[in-house]
Amino acid sequence: MRPGEEQVAFPVATEPASSSRPPSAPSPSPSSRGRAAGAGLRPAVIALDVGGTDIKSALVARGARPGVPDEILVERVVPTRAAQGPEASVAAVLAAVEALRAEVPAGYQVRGVGLAVPGTVDEAAGVVLNAENLDWVDLPLRQVVADATGLPVGFGHDVRAGGLAEARLGAGRGEPDHAYVSVGTGIAAAIVLRGEVYAGRGFAGELGHGGVRGGTPCPCGGSGCAETYASAAGMARSYRELTGASASEVPGSAEVLARAQAGDDVAREVWDRAVDRLGELVAAMVRVLALPVVVIGGGLVRAGDDLMVPLDAAVRSYLTIHPAPRLVPAVLGSAAGTYGATVLAWDAVAASDLEPM
Repeated sequence: MRPGEEQVAFPVATEPASSSRPPSAPSPSPSSRGRAAGAGLRPAVIALDVGGTDIKSALVARGARPGVPDEILVERVVPTRAAQGPEASVAAVLAAVEALRAEVPAGYQVRGVGLAVPGTVDEAAGVVLNAENLDWVDLPLRQVVADATGLPVGFGHDVRAGGLAEARLGAGRGEPDHAYVSVGTGIAAAIVLRGEVYAGRGFAGELGHGGVRGGTPCPCGGSGCAETYASAAGMARSYRELTGASASEVPGSAEVLARAQAGDDVAREVWDRAVDRLGELVAAMVRVLALPVVVIGGGLVRAGDDLMVPLDAAVRSYLTIHPAPRLVPAVLGSAAGTYGATVLAWDAVAASDLEPM
């Protein structure tokens, strides 16, 4: 795991109280489980959360009995090798799958693979339309992995996969209509309607893009996008530009918040501006979709009340006739993408089991 990251696990979520079942991705039907997994073999999946720097992977077994959470058997983090080109990063994905496949303990059988990937993603087609950090363009990654492994492959956008995991296993359980907003290096949302994540042909939830023309250039090709100053990375960059601090002194938003708490007026201005813009983005979603709940995730949520209290006030300040949503912190942390990849994998296994023999 990366230094400072929590280990992936499947804890019982405390939100909402309406569900008493421990979180676990939906199981295949008993008949399909027995047909494909083989007598006496416990089914497992391989889950990959692919990032621009690292691939977080896990070998996950179905709970030993109904109602028991899934079990992490093996976890690994390996470099994505993006700097070596798109072929190298695809090879790294395939190698990560095979490495975990080689570590399957006796008595288990790998049934499928789940992929949570960055960029603009067409889940239905299984294609990465554009992932700038990996130089992937029109990459049919789901088929590439399926051809290499011979297994069913679940495939999704990393934030939408994280939102799916929070909806099934975490803070969004029991809420058929809500959004999961991830604030980290960028800003994006997973919109959940009637219990399903809405993909919008791969473009839904890109909250961080669009802004003031002539503002700070954004990697998307625009300028003045919310990500350039309201994301965790954007806060740190804004502070460094205003003060001349180095990247080693202020690498991220945690340092900006710490300086604001210590009385640094510039840091306070940067933090407050970012939170206010986040509130404006959340309020815009609420005005369109009338969402009753918004789950806040990503690295920024670690700020706790320093984020959630002023964010709630900011959202309310931008709403007039619409009821303010209940803001809740995500419960799956930095492992949300891995959880999401696990859910995608089990869904792919279940769909494959329903296909005619």
